[in-house]
Amino acid sequence: MTIIRIDVSHHALELDPPFPASWDPAPRRRFPATIVRVTDSEGRTGVGSGEPLHGLEDYVDLFLGTDPLDLDRQHRIVDNISFFGSRMWPLEAALWDLAGIIQDRPVWQLVGGRSNRVRAYASTGVLRSASEMADVAAQALDSGFPALKLRFGRPDLADDLAVVATVRDRVGDRLELMVDCNQAWRMPWDVSDWWTVEQAVEVARRLEALDVYWMEEPLHRGDYEGMRRLRDATSVRIAGGEYTREIHEFREMLRVGCLDVYQPDAVLTVGIEGLRTLIPDIEAAGAAFTPHTWGGGIGLVANTHLTAGAADAPYLEYPWDPPEWTAARRDYMLTETFEPDGDGWLHLSDAPGLDIELDEERLAATVTHTAGYR
Repeated sequence: MTIIRIDVSHHALELDPPFPASWDPAPRRRFPATIVRVTDSEGRTGVGSGEPLHGLEDYVDLFLGTDPLDLDRQHRIVDNISFFGSRMWPLEAALWDLAGIIQDRPVWQLVGGRSNRVRAYASTGVLRSASEMADVAAQALDSGFPALKLRFGRPDLADDLAVVATVRDRVGDRLELMVDCNQAWRMPWDVSDWWTVEQAVEVARRLEALDVYWMEEPLHRGDYEGMRRLRDATSVRIAGGEYTREIHEFREMLRVGCLDVYQPDAVLTVGIEGLRTLIPDIEAAGAAFTPHTWGGGIGLVANTHLTAGAADAPYLEYPWDPPEWTAARRDYMLTETFEPDGDGWLHLSDAPGLDIELDEERLAATVTHTAGYR
């Protein structure tokens, strides 16, 4: 039993209306998805998706003829490739899917088997007015979500804070609120300045008064000392790490005491195997692991398996902001959308691997030769 093929295809769903993501100055008119398939000599195929996998064709030979169940070896190779170029972690997700299929076990069991479910929080992405966001919060409550994440990024910070205050007034203590400041990284064309520690502390003080559950990405991703100072200065949990690239960086962040909530996304950084081994260290430090999931449905499913199976997470991010962002848009590459139940729980079955089925007709209709949002 060996790996005999690795296939990569790029797809894009045209978005009408566009999706005005709070973290991107340019409204998104297309939603790209890169699909990677790993096939073994018995004809079984594992699937992953996430980053565009630029340059993977130069390294395919490192996997061909190797044991698909040697996940430690495969993880090390993916890690090495990702150091030299593009992030290749969707390939590792496909290998975990294949390993589960081969062993007739779901990935959540393979990574630890802690649970087959995790509670989702609704993660918004659009910068709406205060009254509109209060309506969104009420809708989230009606949909069974226990928590809601709001985004900053309006031209005036006072308007961002007013949104949180208005939402809190509307929902009271019936909904936990998180705030994503989107200060850790920028889109390639975004040259806006980063917050200083002093600015972040001032915002944190305001969020304390509004009983915010966590304050996400308030500083540049590399400002470890600033994160520690901010964490010491506020009672609000500090969250981040979704794009932090290597596992040694997370270990240094743990040593310094940067965060209360660690958010690496398994198909963007470090991978399922790397995060499976990092989670015990995060939890031993008294912090929580709950990954970023703002990508396609396959990445969300992979992160759900990892989180339910290996972590004691308070919540898992569930991208949700209708009408601009829906499960149908996010999961267009799948035959079925992945959605929580009426109480906000995401459930995983005992089916092998990641238990996903590609919509081959939709994928054929959305093939593209470019992998970006523009």
